[in-house]
Amino acid sequence: MTEPLSADAAADRLRTDHRLLLAAVDGLSGPELARDFVTAAGPLGDFCASLHDLVAHVLMWNEINLAVLTEADRGRDHWSVAPRFETPEVGRALNRAGVAAGRELGADLLLERLATTHAALLDQLASDDWARVGPLATHVFTVPGRPAFWHAALHLQAVPA
Repeated sequence: MTEPLSADAAADRLRTDHRLLLAAVDGLSGPELARDFVTAAGPLGDFCASLHDLVAHVLMWNEINLAVLTEADRGRDHWSVAPRFETPEVGRALNRAGVAAGRELGADLLLERLATTHAALLDQLASDDWARVGPLATHVFTVPGRPAFWHAALHLQAVPA
């Protein structure tokens, strides 16, 4: 069971998670970001061979979750919350595909996209009625078996105490 968080606490975790990822990549060139880097595996496996891959992986997760919240505001369910998409097999396929797509982007574009998606996500959370959207946001921002609203921190083994 995931612990209930306020909207502010959820947004604080997302900000901290984002800062931890940015700290890991700060000052690195594209080739340096693409160098071998070991991340902690999630419950579906490890899909990241570099920090570039980790940025792409977290970015994909954020983009999908932003779409989930946007669709919820329109009274629709996003495809990713349908039971047939919430299986380990589909999750692994989406993770592999997201990382592979990210490898096609230069580091500067990937980091720019990460920043704009992060800002849009925080705006979305701030504008939503937390009582209504909080359970859905908590569901989609929880790596199974892990605390809610952490992602990069989990892969970097840097979840704050």
